[in-house]
Amino acid sequence: MSQFTDMFLQFIDSWGYYAVAILMGLENACIPIPSELILGFAGYMIFAGRMTFTMAMVAGMVGGILGSAFAYAVGHYGGRPFVDKYGKYFFVKKSHVDIAQNWFDKYGIKAVFFSRMLPVVRTFISLPAGFAHVDMKKFFIYTFLGSLPWTALILVIGMMLGEGWKVMMEVGHEISLAFAVILVVICLVLYWQCKKKKSAK
Repeated sequence: MSQFTDMFLQFIDSWGYYAVAILMGLENACIPIPSELILGFAGYMIFAGRMTFTMAMVAGMVGGILGSAFAYAVGHYGGRPFVDKYGKYFFVKKSHVDIAQNWFDKYGIKAVFFSRMLPVVRTFISLPAGFAHVDMKKFFIYTFLGSLPWTALILVIGMMLGEGWKVMMEVGHEISLAFAVILVVICLVLYWQCKKKKSAK
């Protein structure tokens, strides 16, 4: 998809929030467009005064959730055979679906939350959730909660880097892993504190 990078940037430059929503929708619908590219450039646009953080956040979240819903529906109604047969026409690699499937098999519905912050898996995790016919309400809740911090983080980093926002394209995977580790640690600490309070009572 790298040959389309300039086209994507021009699209965002011309159409602003609509382009952010559409491209994030495509990314979450399993078209491998890096969210670091979309949200990183949007962060730069905020830095340049051409977007607001709130509206860019809303555009990114709306697009991401709609795209995830589409991928979930494809998995739910088409199943793995359909994806394996036709996915290649939409840049969906079987190996990437396998990675997402392994995560889902190991962690279940919780993978929908944590994988939103991990490279590759975040793009494809909706498919195995659809394959498994998980509860749609839970799917959307975990998708929203997982997408929110990731969307905000990349926008903020893009804002902070300003004209140097493209650095994220080189270290995006490392940022994803570091952020996921930090989030897991925070969740474990909160769980431990909650358990400690209950024991004290």
